[in-house]
Amino acid sequence: MLYLSEVLMQHPEIESFEALVAKVKERSQTEMFFRIDVKPQFSDTPANWEDRLEAAFT
Repeated sequence: MLYLSEVLMQHPEIESFEALVAKVKERSQTEMFFRIDVKPQFSDTPANWEDRLEAAFT
């Protein structure tokens, strides 16, 4: 299972929400489940951030 907090901790180079979306999409190739356990604290995080991350994972 992939946790959002794990992605953020393992990849401190991620500096924007769009970069996070790309990384989640990349990691979705090797994981079956995705759990959103934290809210990303980027200035460009949109209101529908959960939907965007879930869509990137599927």
